[in-house]
Amino acid sequence: MSFVSLAGIEFRKLKRSKILLILFTAAVILWLPSILNVHLNFEMQKEGISPEHNFFIQGFLGMSWFMFPASMIVGTVLLCQTERMNKGILKMLSLPVSTAKLCLAKFAILLTLSAVQLFIMTGMYYISAAVCSASQHYHFILPPLFVAKEISLIFLSAIPMTAFFWMLSVCIQTPIFSIGIGLASIVPSVLIINTKAWFVYPMAYPFFVITSEYGKLAANLDTAQVKLIPWIPAAVMITIVCLCVSCIRFGQAERR
Repeated sequence: MSFVSLAGIEFRKLKRSKILLILFTAAVILWLPSILNVHLNFEMQKEGISPEHNFFIQGFLGMSWFMFPASMIVGTVLLCQTERMNKGILKMLSLPVSTAKLCLAKFAILLTLSAVQLFIMTGMYYISAAVCSASQHYHFILPPLFVAKEISLIFLSAIPMTAFFWMLSVCIQTPIFSIGIGLASIVPSVLIINTKAWFVYPMAYPFFVITSEYGKLAANLDTAQVKLIPWIPAAVMITIVCLCVSCIRFGQAERR
């Protein structure tokens, strides 16, 4: 069975889960405070950033620090539990397919869910910006190319983090423990991005990227900027290690 066929099977399984509903709910919850507190964006002009840029960045700061990683943790666990319900994983393992290929197919689905969530978040941003533009009589909507660039940076920077969360869900069979460890790993990101060793902590990557963009847009704010070296080598190594561990451990508990 080809990798594409496996991925297609995994996509069909998503219809039976509540993952997409969770992603949509998270997006709505994220942007509601931004709409209610839209007037605060005008106060940030003293920092050298326009209200429309501040509206965008503030919304995605909250998303990249907690909402996005937390949704990925829940989505990852649900993806695993969908297989374990009714012993569906045993049926998949009985197929003439390597467990590594099956594991990577599921990770590809997880990356797709990551992209879907960012797409939903972007859609909610434009809806929120349109609502705020009408209520404040000020144009809050940014050009699509700018938004696409920022979203792409967040997605790419989140790949190592997603690989780590996938490894957790594969290695830890109890969902509550997997979710608990995952959520606990998110919290230190705020502190870690202020250290020189931020690049060794994948959960801090999306937050660091959007924070550095904030510093570029706000003339009077000084934030640390992304340095591709040693970040890229560290990110690639972390992703490879997490995926290798996931491929080795995938299905071991069910075979016992």
